[in-house]
Amino acid sequence: MKISNITVYKADIPLRESFRIAIMEITNAQNLYLKIETDEGLYGMGEASPFWRICGETQAISLAAARDLALLLKGKNPLAIEARIADIEGYLDNNPTIRSAFDMALYDILGKAAGLPLYALLGGEKRELVTDLTIGINDPEYMAGRAKEIVAQGFKAIKVKLGTTAADDIARITAIRKAIGDAVPIRIDANQGWDFNTALEVLNALEPMGIQYCEQPVVNWNYIDMAHLRRRTSIPIMADDGLKDHHDAFKLCSQDCCDYLNIKLSKAGGIRNSLNICAVAESSGKACMVGCMLESRLGLSAGAHLSSARSIVKFCDLDSALLLAEDPVTGGISYDGEKVVLPDAPGLGADVDPAFLSRLESFTI
Repeated sequence: MKISNITVYKADIPLRESFRIAIMEITNAQNLYLKIETDEGLYGMGEASPFWRICGETQAISLAAARDLALLLKGKNPLAIEARIADIEGYLDNNPTIRSAFDMALYDILGKAAGLPLYALLGGEKRELVTDLTIGINDPEYMAGRAKEIVAQGFKAIKVKLGTTAADDIARITAIRKAIGDAVPIRIDANQGWDFNTALEVLNALEPMGIQYCEQPVVNWNYIDMAHLRRRTSIPIMADDGLKDHHDAFKLCSQDCCDYLNIKLSKAGGIRNSLNICAVAESSGKACMVGCMLESRLGLSAGAHLSSARSIVKFCDLDSALLLAEDPVTGGISYDGEKVVLPDAPGLGADVDPAFLSRLESFTI
């Protein structure tokens, strides 16, 4: 089997409402879809969701890189994933988001060739997955009202974006906790927005408020302050923006900077490196979460398969499709309240509506 054609689609998908985190504000998902076709009729789909402030990529950068990677892979065997990932990483050491789309599409082909859903191909089984639902930064009253809506929809965990001033962030969580009561866990994510002193002040104030964990409280490179902070709060610390691949996982775990690791395919460069992160976490006694950028249900399906295949994944944050104003994906994961239901079709079990793809700017190599 050889790769015959690769088509790259520029996919701008509006959000239901503007979404603000500490380091950026987003009004639409500037994603890419990727289709790798083979000379035996099988094809694989992948998705990239660039976050320039986290992964250093824009949609335009990913489009340019995709053209080079497509030229690199055309004519080669898609089933030899180790060799193909070595080709990709040997050519383009950075740009993990577009690399993840190629990786995802290759695994999709492999699953289809084997006749297995991805979770089974990876040696796992279907298990129950639940996701939280995320609230972007806004005023406390709005966020509290949104939290009540999320609980009413059946979600048993809420993720809240923070990372502004100590007073404002404490007010946000205080209002949310008052609105929803004490039973629902709150997960917080500062997205590098605090310095050490602000982080310590906020976390100390929030300790009585049932915070399940805090993601990336300080800037991504500051492992020293993360380690100090972890020792001075009872709230577990999760590495996110500072964790891209398994090399970062090794450094974070060896320096005991965190309790949990947040794996995102778009940061890690895809499924293969995400599996490596799981292995590092397991060997270090750390649990993982599989999270997301602003992927549609295509990219989220890959993350859900990974979550189901590895028991070290204890948490899921696979809610980005619920933030999008349009759903162009056929098949793939579905939602039953907080439950994420995996497909049993081979590979990812997800595709993109051809009518939607026909409207997009694209090129084929």
